[in-house]
Amino acid sequence: MGDYVDRGYYSMETFALLMAYKVKYPDSFYMLRGNHENRSINAIYGFYDEIVQRYGHAGLWKLCNEVMDMLPMAALIENRIYCVHGGLSPEIKLADQLALLERRQEIPQSGPLQDIVWSDPEDISGWATNQRGAGLLFGTRPTEEFCYNNRIELIARAHQMMQEGYMYHFGKQQLVTVWSAPNYMYRLGNKAATLYVDSNGQRTFRVFEAVPDSEQKVPTDHVSPYFL
Repeated sequence: MGDYVDRGYYSMETFALLMAYKVKYPDSFYMLRGNHENRSINAIYGFYDEIVQRYGHAGLWKLCNEVMDMLPMAALIENRIYCVHGGLSPEIKLADQLALLERRQEIPQSGPLQDIVWSDPEDISGWATNQRGAGLLFGTRPTEEFCYNNRIELIARAHQMMQEGYMYHFGKQQLVTVWSAPNYMYRLGNKAATLYVDSNGQRTFRVFEAVPDSEQKVPTDHVSPYFL
């Protein structure tokens, strides 16, 4: 659900592997765009430095970002589960409205495209300003209304580190955050998780931890200052 780069030492390998899966399984493997699939962000948080330090120029970084421009912003699974990187937007009432937006661009500094990759849930009833400086905070009412209007059971999103790997919000099971990068920044000690949903809609979370420090392979040719 986005943020395939800037999450560790090996952003290029991670993104290349995911692209290979997409080529091999074009009809069953899908990738969504996150706020780090954006030049203005991954130029700062590690990906750009990794590419330039390794290859001596930014050509591959530019090509990867051209691919990232094409990634879909959201996905609807079996008309039951709405997947998105960040969250909701007050300008998007129905999932079908996303098809009307031009996604093949740098994420704008305002508007629905920014909202859906930057917004976060908060224990409030409506909408509020997001301290990130981008996107919004959304509460119980927008979540319930979006699920009702789109006749969906679950909104699945990422974007925020969860200490136990995942977390349901608002005391219900309509909105869940799934975080899949263990021991983020190589020092936060968090677990990570993946979500599996069977044909009956039964949800299973698989929680995992990072490999021990003794088994980590730190690259010798590039280490972004972001991870130091």
